[in-house]
Amino acid sequence: MHKSLFILALLTSFVAAENFDIKMVNADASGQVMVFDPPFVKANIGDTVTFLPTDMLHNSQSVPGLIPSSASSWNGAMNEKIVIELKTEGVYVYQCTPHIALGMIGVIQVGEAVNFDEVRNSISSLESMILMNKERVQQYLGQVN
Repeated sequence: MHKSLFILALLTSFVAAENFDIKMVNADASGQVMVFDPPFVKANIGDTVTFLPTDMLHNSQSVPGLIPSSASSWNGAMNEKIVIELKTEGVYVYQCTPHIALGMIGVIQVGEAVNFDEVRNSISSLESMILMNKERVQQYLGQVN
């Protein structure tokens, strides 16, 4: 009986974790250029995100100061598939480094948005680097709940 419960608990933990694929693209189906598709993901602790280099010359990098303070940052290489395990609750803002001026950013919410005030208070540094599609920052953050 104990062995059956252990196996059931083990299987449940594997099934519970989800992977979200985020494509790095030059244009999405709606015609938006230089975007992560989808640009917003709501996940749970233990889930993973896989950034897929669908089009060339993109990367994914967490934005310093715009992720939970105890979370691990990441900096994917150009054209690299990168898998991020989401171990810390909060809001994560990330960018495509060569296309930040075009507003190529995304947001991941993991569980509760425990650091949302800090992100809101620090987002102006990111917004100052964006020349086109500035509305994306507030549009994506507006999906956090």
